[in-house]
Amino acid sequence: MFSKILIANRGEIACRVIRTARRMDIKTVAVYSEADANALHAEIADEAVSIGPPPSAESYLVIDRIIDACRRTGAEAVHPGYGFLSEKPAFCEALKAAGIAFIGPDVPAIAAMGDKIESKKLAHAAGVNTVPGHMGVIEDDGEAVRIARDIGYPVMIKASAGGGGKGMRIAGNDDEVRDGLRSARNEARSSFSDDRVFIEKFIEQPRHIEIQIMADGHGNTIYLNERECSIQRRHQKVIEEAPSPFLSGRVRRLMGEQAVALAQKVDYRSAGTVEFIVDAKQNFYFLEMNTRLQVEHPVTELITGLDLVELMIRVAAGERLPISQEDVQIRGWAIEARVYAEDPYRNFLPSIGRITRYRPPFEDRNIRIDTGVYEGGEISMYYDPMIAKICAHGLDRQTAILYLSHALDAFQVRGIGHNIPFLAAVLHNQRFQDGRLTTNFIAEEFPQGFKGVDPDTVTRERLYAIVAYVHNRIAERNRTLSGQMPGYQPRPQNYWRIRCAGIMTSVFVVETADGADVRVGGQLFSLATAWRLVDPLWVGTIDGRKMVVQVDALPNGYRLMHQGIDLEVQVLTQRAAELYDLMPVRTAPDLSKRLLSPMPGLLVSLAVEVGQDVKAGQELCAVEAMKMENVLRAEQDGTVKKIHVQAGSSLAVDEVIMEFE
Repeated sequence: MFSKILIANRGEIACRVIRTARRMDIKTVAVYSEADANALHAEIADEAVSIGPPPSAESYLVIDRIIDACRRTGAEAVHPGYGFLSEKPAFCEALKAAGIAFIGPDVPAIAAMGDKIESKKLAHAAGVNTVPGHMGVIEDDGEAVRIARDIGYPVMIKASAGGGGKGMRIAGNDDEVRDGLRSARNEARSSFSDDRVFIEKFIEQPRHIEIQIMADGHGNTIYLNERECSIQRRHQKVIEEAPSPFLSGRVRRLMGEQAVALAQKVDYRSAGTVEFIVDAKQNFYFLEMNTRLQVEHPVTELITGLDLVELMIRVAAGERLPISQEDVQIRGWAIEARVYAEDPYRNFLPSIGRITRYRPPFEDRNIRIDTGVYEGGEISMYYDPMIAKICAHGLDRQTAILYLSHALDAFQVRGIGHNIPFLAAVLHNQRFQDGRLTTNFIAEEFPQGFKGVDPDTVTRERLYAIVAYVHNRIAERNRTLSGQMPGYQPRPQNYWRIRCAGIMTSVFVVETADGADVRVGGQLFSLATAWRLVDPLWVGTIDGRKMVVQVDALPNGYRLMHQGIDLEVQVLTQRAAELYDLMPVRTAPDLSKRLLSPMPGLLVSLAVEVGQDVKAGQELCAVEAMKMENVLRAEQDGTVKKIHVQAGSSLAVDEVIMEFE
């Protein structure tokens, strides 16, 4: 067994590998860029080595610097995590030449499966179902359009060396093929230094279901059942679960057997994932094989009781798999939600900056948190915006959903935008609860983007009851601390008016031994809680039903967050409520004549010039942030009056890019 390994990665996956290595009594080495000098993974490893400037192309992707770090620290093996160098044959070859073990598959398997075009040919030869498409490299727009017409719209344009949703576009007509080809190539070139793309048929109403496999170097290959990964946005997974609520036992077995056959075809060793697209009739087709550990591997670990990182390390050290196919079980249900630094209210644009509060829910036998951040740390513009993965494990799907819902409600992140409200909204969507999933779920259920969740009447009244109780406790504390002149002591106050979105609601609070009885309008609620004045998280029951609500104090009110609901309310005395009717209403400034950068990032290109007439929907420029290219388009007809920045400029959020007249 290895005595010391280096993790050629960062963030939560580096921390995840370190956790298993420590349990196995293996020393760890972290590598970090200048931007990650204070990162969590560099802090918790036994040793940490600086490998260069912030851009990954100058640090995490520089093979020589990783090998040099191994030599300097005496690391005998490298775990690549996912992304970066994890699927680069050249990296494995360089490690082998240096006498350093790679904790992953051998070079031929990575090379065969890492190229999506060649992998589909191999899959077909191995008897694996494949999607109809053109497996050759696309040369230009004209060829792309001809191929797409032959296959039949809609089609999927995909980067041959792609992954993580990058370099992928769906096209429904000729113009979308041309635009998609350009954007897919640009993203592929930026992310993978390889701009080759191919085109295949896009299967409508599809599910994305993948099979986890594990193989050793002694001819043993098994599948560890499936993961449902259909909840995706921009082809990037958002929520994953295991097992799938859709597959029959027979189809699970067939998919598993085909995944094993493909792995054996390329003499695969280590952990890998064979991804399939599945239609409404449970017909399944090979998409690709990821020759690495997947982001969503925790859900497989939770239902099988296996540690995939440990198995990878043991296999790389030459050991046999300790289990056979007959030993693999499905124990309960697991669901994972990816918490990202992105603003769901602004079309999920990346959010960077310092995390001023980071309070994840407590981990227990039902909740697991994989993270690489901490309170006071920063989210950088250079890397993936993941904050954490939160996983729930229960006896069945509904129980797992309930556990995850409470955990998301308790997850406190401040200082940056994050997608927790959106994740909570997905969990409470009836279609998700019923398990009626496709990769189109988010586009179909949130066609206008995420605008927040409007609470029903009962939920709104429960939230009002909670904030009234909180405010009543604070007011009572303030009353007892204020000056006490004889005969002028402040009188207790338990009648309040709650103002939300311009609407007033009467609330009456009577505190009890374990909480309060609160009348909201004409409805009485019984609250039981151990809430304390300093706690921003209210946990308790209302009429016997558990609720977890984040309550943040604002300069003139409170912000309530629960199950994707985000409300700002004021709790007022009767007199203050009367005076609010006399307050003037502020009007928002007119920004229709300006194009503002919706995110921090790099201005990749400008598509217009001063004096040019533009039409609504016309491309104006492209901004790249966190390895994703975002095209900004005109919202209305107009003429470009002034351009404030040049291509190649770094942009701040809301920075003016151009003006119109």
